[in-house]
Amino acid sequence: HNLEMKHLPGADPELVLLSHRYEELERIPLSDMTREEINQLLQELGFYRKETPDAPVPEEFQFAPAKPLPSLLPPQALASDSKTPPKHNEGEHPDL
Repeated sequence: HNLEMKHLPGADPELVLLSHRYEELERIPLSDMTREEINQLLQELGFYRKETPDAPVPEEFQFAPAKPLPSLLPPQALASDSKTPPKHNEGEHPDL
């Protein structure tokens, strides 16, 4: 869910992560990774894998992946020793 594959002949495979505004967040090279490693990476990034292509996506995964990328966290979040997730306004999606 929320993952689109585009084959570009001659290009090295890479995962391009985009924001909800389609702004590029990060590029992850995939050339040296196995299918299993790529699947594990996608799971760690918070992507939801449907059982079948036409299966419904649970509501909690509609905006997935919703996990912040470590390289994109604000400096104060990286320096924090707290395990408490950052607070968001009520009704605000953490990635928005």
